[in-house]
Amino acid sequence: MCFVIAGVQPRTRTIDQTPRRCPRCGSHQAVTQQVDHYFSLFFIPLLRIKQGDPFLYCQHCQLQVDSMGVETGPPPTDGPQKPLCRQCGRTLVSDFRYCPYCGRRQ
Repeated sequence: MCFVIAGVQPRTRTIDQTPRRCPRCGSHQAVTQQVDHYFSLFFIPLLRIKQGDPFLYCQHCQLQVDSMGVETGPPPTDGPQKPLCRQCGRTLVSDFRYCPYCGRRQ
């Protein structure tokens, strides 16, 4: 008796690590990614069967913008927005004068 585990699984890969400005939150933490689908055997990807389209993904607010400019991903929060560092884009406490991550004056 023999068991074979095979299937198709998606794999997300980062195409360009250069940080870009996010159109939603304004932080410079958006990178270009792509989701490709692979045929896998015993959970090992062997053959790419479908190449996905590149999209912009913000690591801060999880916004995804495809090549047509359509936004996907979680909706923006309606609660109070925490201030972001103007240089590195990380979340700050409102009374900080300097960013604890990059050291820039706010």
